[in-house]
Amino acid sequence: MRRKATRLLLILLSITLASCGSNKAKDGPPRSGSSRMSDLPGDAVPRPEPKSRYGNGPVYEVFGKNYTVMKSSVGYKERGVASWYGKKFHGRLTSNREPYDMHAMTAAHKTLPLPTYVRVRNLSNNRSIVVRVNDRGPFVHNRIIDLSYSAALKLDIVNSGTGLVEVEAISFDEPSGDRPVRQTTTPAPVARTPDPAPPKIDENRIYLQVGAFGSRENAENRLAELKGASILSAFIVEDTSVAPALYRVRVGPIRGVEQYDIVVEELEKLSISDPYLINE
Repeated sequence: MRRKATRLLLILLSITLASCGSNKAKDGPPRSGSSRMSDLPGDAVPRPEPKSRYGNGPVYEVFGKNYTVMKSSVGYKERGVASWYGKKFHGRLTSNREPYDMHAMTAAHKTLPLPTYVRVRNLSNNRSIVVRVNDRGPFVHNRIIDLSYSAALKLDIVNSGTGLVEVEAISFDEPSGDRPVRQTTTPAPVARTPDPAPPKIDENRIYLQVGAFGSRENAENRLAELKGASILSAFIVEDTSVAPALYRVRVGPIRGVEQYDIVVEELEKLSISDPYLINE
């Protein structure tokens, strides 16, 4: 009888351990809550803030890689892939020691000063939001910003998990003169009104630009390089809106993040870095 009881105990213990091992904490949306746009928070309202005592480097290391925090957010503008994080991190401290709130309009970035306000635009549907960067990440290759759950919901990238976006800093820093300054707009604090429907975007007109050349011959050489690597959707656009004309080499259309990741990986093999996403 005792032997049977001991055996039963061991079986129950093994089932419990197996259950714990197979139910690792996974990230995701909250268990309940409305996903209606009217119930989501308004955008973060940009305002001058002192730099945080925490999370601003100037250099930090994650997974064996060093990251250098930018001295200023002036002029920052980048296009790439956004991801989002949710309940797994809800309530944990962010890099500047604020509790992470997945329902707030915040984000994580690898190198922007903390805090920084940025405008994020979904290139696929033209939806735009303003968030406050108060955390570090995402530490995943080929990702440029990690949005809170509510921010991702407003951009309509929760279900897909990722999206092609444009990120532009709304900076209160003084221009330093050592890099070009892009004009940014700072929304004034106003009463919240319903967001207007964004202009429709043709998702079949998102491309990766991988070079702009002053001579047709150089553009043809780049095109041949791409075709030789089986990037068969590459082509040349002659831009006569500038003088002299430029020959822009593009790949696409890019239909979603999965295809974007594949193309970027192939470009990296050719030592072609910093391809630029365009939608027109």
